[in-house]
Amino acid sequence: MAKKVTKDSVIGDVLKEHPRAVKVIEKYFGKGCFTCPGMKVESLSFGAMMHNVDPEVLVREINTLEAEDGREN
Repeated sequence: MAKKVTKDSVIGDVLKEHPRAVKVIEKYFGKGCFTCPGMKVESLSFGAMMHNVDPEVLVREINTLEAEDGREN
């Protein structure tokens, strides 16, 4: 089971551990995030600040995806 996502989670780590999080990241940050070298070191809260998004919204949506995956298994 993957670690629970927090606002301090690094974007690149989130995408590795939660592949479905791509939909959430793209929804709020756009496609440019996936080519940005900062995704390997920047947290969700930093990305949220840069895109004027509430980081708790991202965390909640990503963790909801993880919970849904757990129910499917």
